[in-house]
Amino acid sequence: MLSVLRRRTLLGLAPLTLGLALAGPAAQAALIDLPPIDRITRYAPKLPLQVFTADGVEIAQFGAERRIYLPLAQTPKLMQDALLAIEDTRFREHGGVDAKGMARAALALITGGRKQGASTITQQLVRTMLLTRELSIERKTKEIMLAFKVEEALSKDRILEIYMNEIFLGQRAYGFEAAAQTYFGKSLGQLSVAETAMLAGLPQNPYYANPVANFERATQRQRVVLQRMREVGVIDDAQLQAARAEKLVIRPPGQRSIDAAHVAEMARRVVFERFGEGAYSSGIRVTTSLLAADQRAATAALQRGVLAQDRRTGWRGPEAHESLPQVQGAELERAAAEALKEVRDDDLLRAAIVLSASPREVLAQLASGTAVRISGEGLQWVKAGLSAQAKDKLKIQRGAVIRVMKTGKTWSITQWPEAEAALVAMDTHTGRVRALVGGFDFSRQPFNHVTQGWRQPGSTIKPLLYSAALEARVMPGTLVEDRPFTAANGWSPGNSGAGSAEGLLSLRQALAQSNNLVSVRVLQHTGTTRARDWLGRFGLEVAKQPDNLTLALGTGQVTPLQMARAYSTLANGGWSLDPVVIEKITDAKGKTLFEAPPPAALTEDNRAIPTRNAFVMNSLLADVTRVGTAARVQTVLRRPDLHGKTGTTNDVLDAWFAGYQPGLAAVVWMGYDQPRSLGDHGSGARLALPIWLDYMGAALKGSPVLPPSEAPPGLVRFNDDWLYAEWAAGGAVASIEDSAGAQLAGPPTLIDAIRELFKP
Repeated sequence: MLSVLRRRTLLGLAPLTLGLALAGPAAQAALIDLPPIDRITRYAPKLPLQVFTADGVEIAQFGAERRIYLPLAQTPKLMQDALLAIEDTRFREHGGVDAKGMARAALALITGGRKQGASTITQQLVRTMLLTRELSIERKTKEIMLAFKVEEALSKDRILEIYMNEIFLGQRAYGFEAAAQTYFGKSLGQLSVAETAMLAGLPQNPYYANPVANFERATQRQRVVLQRMREVGVIDDAQLQAARAEKLVIRPPGQRSIDAAHVAEMARRVVFERFGEGAYSSGIRVTTSLLAADQRAATAALQRGVLAQDRRTGWRGPEAHESLPQVQGAELERAAAEALKEVRDDDLLRAAIVLSASPREVLAQLASGTAVRISGEGLQWVKAGLSAQAKDKLKIQRGAVIRVMKTGKTWSITQWPEAEAALVAMDTHTGRVRALVGGFDFSRQPFNHVTQGWRQPGSTIKPLLYSAALEARVMPGTLVEDRPFTAANGWSPGNSGAGSAEGLLSLRQALAQSNNLVSVRVLQHTGTTRARDWLGRFGLEVAKQPDNLTLALGTGQVTPLQMARAYSTLANGGWSLDPVVIEKITDAKGKTLFEAPPPAALTEDNRAIPTRNAFVMNSLLADVTRVGTAARVQTVLRRPDLHGKTGTTNDVLDAWFAGYQPGLAAVVWMGYDQPRSLGDHGSGARLALPIWLDYMGAALKGSPVLPPSEAPPGLVRFNDDWLYAEWAAGGAVASIEDSAGAQLAGPPTLIDAIRELFKP
């Protein structure tokens, strides 16, 4: 039995029905060859793979269709009303087809007149999900009949709900909630009248008139929607005027609510390996271990540190030069926007084209069309490009494509940095990774330096080797000779900085000063085989560590993630925990597909190093951050519960800082992908440590300073320092010296005899 709405519609369609009958066999056949409507009645949206932080902030979506399904009951009435006002005012009254509009459209098709639309929401849904976009009588006939069938099968609310989640709205966004996030970085419920109207105008032509592709056309369409909303009573005059006056801010393409692209890619790979192509359309959700605040702090700290390093290298010149016509006003604005169309914009380093330049002021236009004026400090760094004698490569002039950055209310000229960096922070008690930044910018360099960047650790390896030395009876008070050293094979290392003290240093003093010669002698005493095996306890790959004395200077290969695990072992009292990044994977219905095991119980059975060993190393590393090469740590952050070690490799190819507060370990690395020097004055203390301080200052804000832990059993105080209790009677090595020169230059043998020589 036909519904009342359908009978009314069919009465109005009598002329159209006659026209279709006269159109011939093609139209009649179309009535027989209708596709099933199951795709609509059993609607299963293609939902993207989504990646989230542990506290629920979205990191990324993967899939051809960016969609966030929103039930109609949760869709703001303003958005529904705006859409119906412009697309289908009589949606609640008709039976699937608007008779008057369809009659006009059909007549135009039959007579060859101007093509017309007038499709209802239901027809648009049918065309989108079941038919092609071919403009023909056969397709239109199918569209009409299928619209009737859908209206019979589903309620109006269900039809509208499916439409508002399925329709394409430009920039890979499907559905209005995804479009709100894509264009404005907000949910539908947070949109203003002006923003809502712009979204409502997108279905007509999402390719041509979306605000990213063409803001001017999108605005023109928005004005039509606003006027229509006023005509049908959705808004009043005051709302109309306010919406017209509102200046919309469009979210730059690719901008995320939180920048963790390297982690998102890690999650994508894991899910794809498990579930294949279906992972991109079945609504799988990945929860990572990241904390949103930590990730934001880490990203900002790394970006500031890399940009600061890049400024030391000097201005390299504009990215390109474009020819701008000698026009002004709106014509110049359009020409500048066209010139920047193919330049990738960035949320931090904004693409801009210079409209005019002098040594005192540069006027530039952003890709968004906004004009910015740069002067004073904002130009100080690029003076070489603004002088009359500037080299062509450096010259900043009209048409130059540059990068600009806003700090507070001030704009400055900058450039894409060439150096790279990585930061990873880990909960020392659970192994959960709280922040991971694999590089300065994923879109330019997707390589994940945290997990894939095998580099020399430099002096950050020394605490791990000293930990091994403790088990070889070398104590914090052991005196070690600091003078020139030559191995049997002719290798002759030296100290960095001021050079050798030409005397004896305690192990504690040597680590605080990052003394190379002492480290070599300590390793020689411990034995490289024993030391390498000990490094394995911290999670380092033994096979990637050299089996010779250069190991003392960190010439092996490690990743920042491995170093975070190693330093977490020192921080937590001796347990080496597997780092966890992927916490949980669920399907679209919330069913758990994978869940990381809970943190392992910290028992003596799974201990990596002895409790007292970790305690002594904490004591030594606290001195590094108090009076040693990283003394800035406690000076800047004013916390005595911080420990760490700087690291710099030969020719400053790598700069490191690895450190921790008892509950949080963080490691920073900086270098070039194609290794080259970071500069004559570069070091871990100058380049990596500031990034670590920046991050830890934010991550530990509000966290109480932890008191020193009590000494565990098996330690005693001797000469104002710690000593293993069983060696207090003379079993510890009092000093390590080159007793016969050649004896300690060869392989580490006769250790017991050496101990006897230097017993107190």
